[in-house]
Amino acid sequence: MPRKPKGSIRRSQLITTYGIGSIIAVEDESFMVAGIDRWEPRPPDLHEPRLERQLHVNGFRIPPASENGSDIPVVRFPTWAHCPVCKRLDQHSRLTSISNNKCNACGLALIPSRFIICCTNGHADDFPYFNWVHVGSPRTDGDHRMSIESAGDSASLGDIIIRCTCRKVATMENAFSKNAMKGVKQCSGRRPWLSAPDASCDQVPRTLQRGASNVWFSLMHSAISIPPWSEGAFLVLNKHWEMLRHLRDRAALRAVLESMRLAEGTVFSTDDLVTAVIERQAGEETDDDDVTRSLKRDEHTALHHGRAEQTIDQQFVCVPAEKLPDSLSGTIERVMLVKKLREVRVLESFSRITPPDASQPISRPPLSDTHSGWLPAIEVNGEGVFITLAKSALERWEKTERVVKRVSPINENYRARFTEHGGLPDREITPRLMLVHSLAHAFIDQWALDSGYPASALRERLYVDDDMASFLIYTATSDSAGSLGGVIAEAEPDRLEASYRELASRTAWCSADPLCIESGPNGVDALNLAACHSCILLPESSCEEMNILLDRALLVGLPAEPEVGFLRLNASEV
Repeated sequence: MPRKPKGSIRRSQLITTYGIGSIIAVEDESFMVAGIDRWEPRPPDLHEPRLERQLHVNGFRIPPASENGSDIPVVRFPTWAHCPVCKRLDQHSRLTSISNNKCNACGLALIPSRFIICCTNGHADDFPYFNWVHVGSPRTDGDHRMSIESAGDSASLGDIIIRCTCRKVATMENAFSKNAMKGVKQCSGRRPWLSAPDASCDQVPRTLQRGASNVWFSLMHSAISIPPWSEGAFLVLNKHWEMLRHLRDRAALRAVLESMRLAEGTVFSTDDLVTAVIERQAGEETDDDDVTRSLKRDEHTALHHGRAEQTIDQQFVCVPAEKLPDSLSGTIERVMLVKKLREVRVLESFSRITPPDASQPISRPPLSDTHSGWLPAIEVNGEGVFITLAKSALERWEKTERVVKRVSPINENYRARFTEHGGLPDREITPRLMLVHSLAHAFIDQWALDSGYPASALRERLYVDDDMASFLIYTATSDSAGSLGGVIAEAEPDRLEASYRELASRTAWCSADPLCIESGPNGVDALNLAACHSCILLPESSCEEMNILLDRALLVGLPAEPEVGFLRLNASEV
């Protein structure tokens, strides 16, 4: 008989906040989301060919909803708990029966352990209370019953006392220091979300609070569905691609498609499907590195050229704005209205203690014991505005000596971030990148005021390279902040011109000035310049660069060097 669900979360949270390996507090209990091999078996129901190619899977699965009777499996973690009355501290199974969460002695609800230990390889384990109390002492036989209590009115770690019936006593003071577990507990390689631990782990674990934000960071990938993959015959092939991808002989391919009757009930002929299969097979022959790099380049091409709406089920509709205001022609070259877009967001893995960072090799804990051939994902639909900067003005500006000199320390700090871990930087930080990124933030800030969307519901997608200088601002969510037409309305000529002038005016000053505008490299790894929460920093869910590589001065200039500002320079020319 199936057990009654303990609680509920939104589908999207299983990708972003409470994914595989994360800890969820449900009423007075605590659980960890189990691996995907414990999900109810069924084939993938979501497809995005370009992401499938990059992540080496055959498709994705949307987390089940409560109405279809499927639940996401969880395991109890941490497994240690204590009673708030009798203060007993022990394994949960020793304090209560399996059927409830009540203390056998007092009848009150048990409290899950507040502390756990984790390592950078993604492992997680219960805090070693016994070892912590008895560190430096030889283990003795006899009864060792543990208890935990607070000694005073403060919430300091020094007031949390762990006692053993053998008369050993310790507080939790210094338990959170980096090397606190050295000599106390080596990482056991435990992976509670899977059925078996790692064979070995040489990391010294760190003490964390079970509800802390650094217990789990998602490692996600996303892609916007673009033609031809997002429409036509390609959609017909998705559910059967694992079989069709291996058929290279055209005659055999035609025979299989005819026997499967895939063309029946569609507007496509068997020849159309054969052509689509061959085209998709050719796309899969790209090298892995090229696939990763080409994801955004393909999107940029689709957004730049656009696609008019031809069918009602079309997933991508992108058309030019009616008119670009003359006053913006020196800064902006093209504005496209993305009236329909579909984004697929996939959870590949996660990290603990520190967020995933390209500058250092990170362990990617698996989401299942064996390779399942699919990953959990969600799809969201929305709208957006695609803006391309004026090429001639940009090239002239980014080559000026003062602009290059200003960005140079950020590029050096970015390089140092990689060399510290023995790696090479994955890109060069250029004035173009920092300008496009800073301008995208300024637009999001302004449109959050004008459109009615909260800033956290707007997202950026940057397209910057030697021949790209564009950004997409879009909303794509499944809740009340979804696509309502408010974003593309901001690209109407009069509103775009007004919002542009307003953002230039608002960005010209900050309540933290002059400290903000005159600050040197600052922020995480000193990778920001003039940027703070009073001006252009955004909720991190809106920023694909985690709020780094920003400089407001590249937009509006410095008091002593106004020519550094791209907006000010071009405003004087128009």
